[in-house]
Amino acid sequence: MSKLNLILGLGIAASVALSSNVAAADYKIGVVQAVRVLEAAPQAEAAKKKLETEFAGKDKSLVGKQKELKSMEDRAQKDAAIMSESERARLERDVMNMRRELKRDSDEFRDDVNFRRNEEFAKIQKMIVEAIQSIAAEQKYDLVLGEGVIFASKAVDITDLVIDRLKKSAK
Repeated sequence: MSKLNLILGLGIAASVALSSNVAAADYKIGVVQAVRVLEAAPQAEAAKKKLETEFAGKDKSLVGKQKELKSMEDRAQKDAAIMSESERARLERDVMNMRRELKRDSDEFRDDVNFRRNEEFAKIQKMIVEAIQSIAAEQKYDLVLGEGVIFASKAVDITDLVIDRLKKSAK
């Protein structure tokens, strides 16, 4: 009796396995390489230029302060031997204060840039997701995969479709 149960069990398992493979063939699956989309999207390039323009003045100001600090440090090193004690101490204090101010300004600048970059790229990511969803609905995909896919053939890769959609919406 146990051999009969084993044979029946194997038969049922085989038929389930075969029927699930047939059912899986009916699904339309797509894959999107998000990094490639982000690199090719004209919206990403526009956001990058926008950020560069937005922060160009502050960046220029920081470069000017760095040059000023370097000049003060050079002067302190070069003229230390001929300066009076009080003059040297004042210059060293000024250099130390300038370093602190420059570090604080640089940290603030970096935080501001990162915050704005995250804001801009969140908008772009939303547009990418909307483009993927739109393509998936129009072309009746059952599943679209993103990051974490180790291999995908060209037959299921819809990355170029997403890039084209983003280029059209950028115009």
